[in-house]
Amino acid sequence: MDNYKLVETFSEFKEFKNIDREAMMRIIEDVFRGMLNKKFDTDTTDFIDIIVNVDKGDFEIYHNRTVVEDDELTDPLRQIKLSDAIKIEPDFEVGEEVNEELRIESFGRRDILALRQNLQTKVSEYEKENIFQKYKEKVGEIVTAEVLHAWKREIVVADDEGIELILPKSEQIPEDKYNKGDTLRAIVKSVESINGSPVVTLSRTSEIFLQRLLEAEVPEIYDGLITVKKIVREPGQRAKIAVESYDDRIDPVGACVGMKGTRIHGIVRELRNENIDVINWTTNPTLLITRALSPAKITNIVLSSDNTMANVYMENDQISLAIGKGGYNIKLAGKLTGYEIDVYRNSEANNAEEDVDLQEFSDEIDQWVIDSLVHMGCDTAKAVLSYTPEEVATRADLEIETVKDVFRILKAEFEQDAE
Repeated sequence: MDNYKLVETFSEFKEFKNIDREAMMRIIEDVFRGMLNKKFDTDTTDFIDIIVNVDKGDFEIYHNRTVVEDDELTDPLRQIKLSDAIKIEPDFEVGEEVNEELRIESFGRRDILALRQNLQTKVSEYEKENIFQKYKEKVGEIVTAEVLHAWKREIVVADDEGIELILPKSEQIPEDKYNKGDTLRAIVKSVESINGSPVVTLSRTSEIFLQRLLEAEVPEIYDGLITVKKIVREPGQRAKIAVESYDDRIDPVGACVGMKGTRIHGIVRELRNENIDVINWTTNPTLLITRALSPAKITNIVLSSDNTMANVYMENDQISLAIGKGGYNIKLAGKLTGYEIDVYRNSEANNAEEDVDLQEFSDEIDQWVIDSLVHMGCDTAKAVLSYTPEEVATRADLEIETVKDVFRILKAEFEQDAE
């Protein structure tokens, strides 16, 4: 195989693998230099030049030696006898430099095959590193790709450069259905190197995917006029987005939804009809919980002293709205606000206000018993009385007689209040 065909082969290979010309030239030079160093058993940088022209698909190798008198030859790699030099060109004189071209055929078949293999390996390594670095910079960005294979556990897609990406089942919206040739959009979730090969994982269930869709549809978010404070999702079912604007002239919710819902509708379709609630962010937890539980109307909210739990009271006909289909509304409201939310009817509010903390009974009930009851999740009298004595004995790991004494003491408190 001559040098033209050798480099032409890899010039064509380069076109398919999207390796830039400068990189391809550097790879070829490095591989040739490695082969020459091995052949001559020394560093050849100072006496051999390698000239690569990827555009033309050829290369040239020159062995540079200084002409010396025949009896003064000490370094055959860097010097050439005058008698040998004039065979190449009759006009050569002592002290001049001879640039003799080395033909690829002179290296032997084994060297050429090793050269081809090394080139292929280097190009492949470069391509993998290129893909890794390219997508490392794209983590969190939306990509559009064509479906190559739609398997049960994952979908394999290809970007516009033919690079294969993976969309696992766990990162797909439950209603996603794709066939070969379809186009899909997702964000780059992660890039890993597994056994030397880059593995790019996509996601359509990530909150970041929804945020990027919003940025694409709502210029005010992209420009920084509206800030997305938090997004929570149950992919394909429901999402809640809290937004804020520092410009009083901008209605952040209205801007995100768009006139007659034009902006949000495109996102809803992309997410397989996922219901999207957009609310105004606030640092007031009571107001934030009220907004997060929309469309339910709240009568009252009582927050725990450690700001981790919220008892929410409302009319009976509002409870189903607060909980939502499949419980998604109250679940996402909890995630958005950071509170564990419990919903109660308004008729239960007065009873809750009359409840008594268990520590108030420490003069009648041993502290270790109170601690056992608190450990089972009951820190008020009515919380304990909501169970049967047998249930409390089992849950708190107490003797039934001890529990019956506790019930007697707690019930007496409320009977006293009733009188």
